Amino acid sequence: MPSPRGVLCIHERYTKTGLGGSEMPPDDATTEAGNGVQETQFTAIPDDAEPAHAGSISGDTHVPDLTANRHTRIKQNDAGHSNYGTTNGTPNGSSSSNDSVKDAQKPIASPRALSPDLLRGLLMVLQAIDHCSVSQGAWRHGVALESEQDGTIVNRWNNPVPWTARMLTHLCAPGFMFLLGMGIVYFGRSRSKLGWSSWQMVKHFAIRAFVLAAVNEVLFTLPFGHGRILILNIILLALAVNYYLAGLLWLAVNASESALSTLLESCYSSSTDDEAQRPLLRDETGYSSAKAVSGWAMRCSWHIHNGILLALAIITIAWNQWLSPHHGHCPLDTSPGYSGPTQPNSTSLGPWFDFWFLSVQYRLVISPFPPLAWLSPAILGLLYGRIILARTWKAYTINASNALFGVFLMILFALTRLLHFGNLSEDCLRMPEQLALPGRNQYLVSFRSFFYIIKYPPSFSYMAFTMSINFFLLAFFGTLPEKVARRIPTLLTFGQSALFFYILHLMLYFSLSILVKNWFGHELDHIDPMTGKPAIGTEGKPAVMWVTWLIGLAILWPLCRWYGRFKSTKGVNSVWRFF
Repeated sequence: MPSPRGVLCIHERYTKTGLGGSEMPPDDATTEAGNGVQETQFTAIPDDAEPAHAGSISGDTHVPDLTANRHTRIKQNDAGHSNYGTTNGTPNGSSSSNDSVKDAQKPIASPRALSPDLLRGLLMVLQAIDHCSVSQGAWRHGVALESEQDGTIVNRWNNPVPWTARMLTHLCAPGFMFLLGMGIVYFGRSRSKLGWSSWQMVKHFAIRAFVLAAVNEVLFTLPFGHGRILILNIILLALAVNYYLAGLLWLAVNASESALSTLLESCYSSSTDDEAQRPLLRDETGYSSAKAVSGWAMRCSWHIHNGILLALAIITIAWNQWLSPHHGHCPLDTSPGYSGPTQPNSTSLGPWFDFWFLSVQYRLVISPFPPLAWLSPAILGLLYGRIILARTWKAYTINASNALFGVFLMILFALTRLLHFGNLSEDCLRMPEQLALPGRNQYLVSFRSFFYIIKYPPSFSYMAFTMSINFFLLAFFGTLPEKVARRIPTLLTFGQSALFFYILHLMLYFSLSILVKNWFGHELDHIDPMTGKPAIGTEGKPAVMWVTWLIGLAILWPLCRWYGRFKSTKGVNSVWRFF
């Protein structure tokens, strides 16, 4: 293919203003955590120019909005296609016409993509409810008093307030995994523009995964394991593994997508009779057949790989059902009034295999978040990121698509209730309402029964319900004017310093719980699973928990704001960006 004369690339200009009004140094992929302003411009540059910086959205880096411009559109590339085929959003082997270049030379302002940061910030705030309540023993953890684990009989609902709080916090883990996958796509495109090789990206993915795993050990295993546990996996280890795996998958998809595009184009070329005349022919759009074939090959390869990612996302959530030791069913021949696990949560393949797919508790290892059981939303995030960056979308198109996909997932969730598939809790609800209506669909006898979902490991119904709400939230945040979005208290600040917030909020709330328990605590009617002694908490005094939660957020906000500014001064390879 001839060398393209020019490509439509993204040139980002960052204007950052410090606390004292001085200009802060520009950075490739980071905006402020406060007063700074990011501006994005679309410009046509020659092929041999230095690649422009691009944004990322992975917690430590942020992304310019390529999609939220409500009034303008970027002219498509010369073959009339969208931007399929490469990591930086520019099709391989395509060139821009002179008219396209001239049209693109005028900068077009586009506001930042704030909705993912806002969603991440909201999830951090909701997660803080869970950890604040657990730290001070404000209520039992779960929508049911027994468990939210596969194959566990439950016969007592939690009280309405903790039930509602738990349903809200269910959104967090799948939302974080989804944003992780989406962030990898943005990060990869940004670093590709900076000239990073695949090996450099693999190294980055490995280092960041190691940092997450190390933080998990320092934050959870050492303080709560009391020297008796080697691994206490509370989500961070699963995030580390899935970040690395999703990163490798993204690199593999990019490499194979380009290879398949070349193969398809080669196969078409070899089947053409008059090879000498073929490049001189014109298609109905006025472009050469060779160029049209190249665009067709890229689009075809792009769609095929999206189909592969979608299939992988389905398979990696379905295998939680397939690998369940009891396939999500509870036996009917248990004694009346029994609650709790009905069978050991293990397979015949051994503890090493079970660690990756099942929620396990061994003498040295406690892991309610099996890494590979949570891979599905990360792959879905990869797919979503690829679609978002494939072309320039209007804001209402993205928002409407997010809302429609949320509706689709909610319909899927309702079907799991009606058709009894993907639940991991069949015949497990033994509440009074089920006992009063034997033979009825257990999910349809009450409101809370309909929304009973299994988190350990996540069922298909759990993922459909939670991701449906997350897509609704993305659609809602996407409709907000930028000025309004930036004024939502704390969400952007927390969303742009997610790991820093996570580490700090755990330390803060567990420290505050010592004071709270001394002042308001009393002995509870159950055993603390970590100490084996009667639990001490503030159960029955919910106001204490809510006040503590708000105080914690008020303390965390200026700290995260400061850290965002500090992080923005560091280079693209700095470990501080991981937080």
